[in-house]
Amino acid sequence: MELRCGMRTTKCQLLVTSLCVMLLGLSIATLSTVTHYGLRFTLISNVSLDGNAYKVIHHTAFYFGICLSMTLILAALLSSAATVRESQCLTAMGFFCFALAFCGLIPAACWRYTHSTEVEDSMMDVYDFVYEEVRRNISSFRRHELTAIHEAFLCCGKHSPFGDTTDVQNETCPPDQVHDGQDCLREIQDFLKKHMDFVFSLLGIAIGLTVYGMFLTSFLWFSIHFSSNLYRKGKYILRER
Repeated sequence: MELRCGMRTTKCQLLVTSLCVMLLGLSIATLSTVTHYGLRFTLISNVSLDGNAYKVIHHTAFYFGICLSMTLILAALLSSAATVRESQCLTAMGFFCFALAFCGLIPAACWRYTHSTEVEDSMMDVYDFVYEEVRRNISSFRRHELTAIHEAFLCCGKHSPFGDTTDVQNETCPPDQVHDGQDCLREIQDFLKKHMDFVFSLLGIAIGLTVYGMFLTSFLWFSIHFSSNLYRKGKYILRER
C-alpha cells in the first residue's frame, strides 16, 4: 500500500515536472531563434570577419539551444507517457533524455562562467572594426553597415582617441541620436549583459529541472519494478489433480 501511495505521489510530481520541462524547452527554442535571427545579432554576425569569434559563437549557440530544447521536450513527452502507462522502458528513456540534457547543460554553464565577457568583447570588437573603417574612409559599404548598427542599437558612435569623430557620427547616426545618443560600446555591453544574464538564468532552471527529473524517473522506474514483482508474488495458480 505504501509503495503504491508513493508511486502515485511520484507520478503527480513527474507530470508537473514534465509540464515545466516542456515549457522550458519551448522557451529555450524561442530564445535561440530570437538570438539567431534577431536584428541586432544578425547585423553583428554579418559584419564580423572570419577571424572574429562572434560568428562561431552565434551559430554554435543557436544549434546548441535547438538541440537542448528538443531533448528537453522529448524527455517531457517520454516521462508523461511513462507516468500514464507505467512503462519501465519509457521511464528509462525519459531518464536517459534528462541525463543527456544535463550533460549538455553543465559544460554550457561552465563555459558561460569561465568566458563571462567573451561574447561582449567579440561583439564590441566588431563594432570597433567597422567604426574605424568608416572613420578612415576605407570603404563606403562599411558606412551603411555602421548606420544600420546605430539604428538597431539606438546609439551614436564612441569616444575615440584617434581623432575627431563628429563627421562620422553626423553621417551615420539617427537624427535624434546625434547629440544625445548613448555610446555604442556601452549600449552593446549593457544589452548583451542583460541578454546573457537571462540565458544564464534559464540554464540554471534547466539544470535544476533535469536533476529533479532524473530523480523522479529513477524513483518511478524502481517503484514500477518492485510493484510488478509484488504483484507476481501475490498471484496464485490452481492446478488440476
